[in-house]
Amino acid sequence: MEYGSTISSFDYINSNGNSLNNLLPSSKSYFGAGYRQSINPKRNLFLNLGMSYNGYGAIGSESSVDNYFEWDISYLGIKGALEYKFLELRDLMFFVNGSVASEFLIRGNQTINNDVFNLVGEEEFNNNILFLRAGLRIQYPISNTAAIYLGYNYGKSVLISSGENAEKLNLIAHQFGIGFIINLPKCYCDF
Repeated sequence: MEYGSTISSFDYINSNGNSLNNLLPSSKSYFGAGYRQSINPKRNLFLNLGMSYNGYGAIGSESSVDNYFEWDISYLGIKGALEYKFLELRDLMFFVNGSVASEFLIRGNQTINNDVFNLVGEEEFNNNILFLRAGLRIQYPISNTAAIYLGYNYGKSVLISSGENAEKLNLIAHQFGIGFIINLPKCYCDF
């Protein structure tokens, strides 16, 4: 299980092909849970499968038209990841990882000036997105059956489908989190 903060920024292009230059990142929370299994005899390579709940956002303004805008969106995702343990110093273990997730919009609001719009069901924003991430993790065992870790991931979304002349939104995310790994009873799995 993992919980942390996502600092997200948006790469937004409207239906006319223009981008917004005054977008600032926003900080939201994320939560993930899953299963990790060693997949090689040396136990340096691990496969992770899981689900995640990710909050993303951005805020900005356009002074030429006196507009204020903000996005607050949440996605539910299914992900797969590979982790490689590249260094072990006493009890500390260092990992690099790469993951791919398919994420689905479950809640979203867009604010323009004083008007708030629900984005769920809107074709331009209801796309399923593919999110690619890479990161680092430092792990420390707290008992024979549990470990705690700190991690950082950088990720960028790729639109799976979007209509012609539609608004396009790609997300860029930096995630900082803390997590726990617990061996299942009678599993005798490696961390």
